[in-house]
Amino acid sequence: MMNSIAQMGEALADFIERHPKLWVITGAGVSTDSGIPDYRDADGQWKRPPPVQHGDFMASIAVRQRYWARALVGFKAMREAQVSGAHRALAALESMGHIELLVTQNVDRLHQRAGSRKVVDLHGRADIVACLSCGYQMMRHAMHSEMATMNPYFTTLDARHAPDGDADLETDFSTFKVLDCPRCRGILKPQVVYYGDVVPPARRLAAQAGLENANAVLAVGTSLMVYSGYRFCRDAHAMGLPVASLSLGVTRADTLLTHQWRAPITPVLEHALKVLRFSSTLVSTTG
Repeated sequence: MMNSIAQMGEALADFIERHPKLWVITGAGVSTDSGIPDYRDADGQWKRPPPVQHGDFMASIAVRQRYWARALVGFKAMREAQVSGAHRALAALESMGHIELLVTQNVDRLHQRAGSRKVVDLHGRADIVACLSCGYQMMRHAMHSEMATMNPYFTTLDARHAPDGDADLETDFSTFKVLDCPRCRGILKPQVVYYGDVVPPARRLAAQAGLENANAVLAVGTSLMVYSGYRFCRDAHAMGLPVASLSLGVTRADTLLTHQWRAPITPVLEHALKVLRFSSTLVSTTG
């Protein structure tokens, strides 16, 4: 049984070397070292109440008041987040030619900031908001600035940060003023796929095309409990591709996995990268 970071890193490096065109899917566990909380525990269970549903956000001004008031407090974690060792290691693996495509369920854009280029933001991005009526767009920080001016009391509140820019804040939200679209007064929403919404077809097809060109799947920092990510592991299994997982706990795809390492993500990735770099250097000096 592998019981050390080094052993698991070496096994992961071997997997990567034997499957040089990896289709990688990442989740919240990749960004926890960046200070952004994740949703689930090692057993795949919710750590807190599930996030907002798309239908509720659209139908209820009270839900939008609660969402945006909490975001004024919680989005600081995403705004100030720095890339982690895991982000840098995955970017390095891409630069070495090991990654065919990286599909992330995260909305923090940290993979891009780390240098990854072959990225599909499956669930969108949290730093831009758009009007659902006319398509007007603005940067998230600009919207927060406007709402902070409109709601000075809420800028004085503090609470523990939650995933994806939320905060564990409970108070009376009924007086909170939500900024509507400055062009048409429509509903502004982050360019994020909420629960109950669907992944835009273009992103799903781009991810599928990458999978068809890959020769193995590596899931990193994700429980794969959300179907939009799990579906690709199911498809890969049906295609006969090896499916591996590096995470702290169980995944929805456990029965499909050919390799599984339950361990801290960053140190295992960094050790695997070290092994691969040494192997590459050895080949170049002896070749």
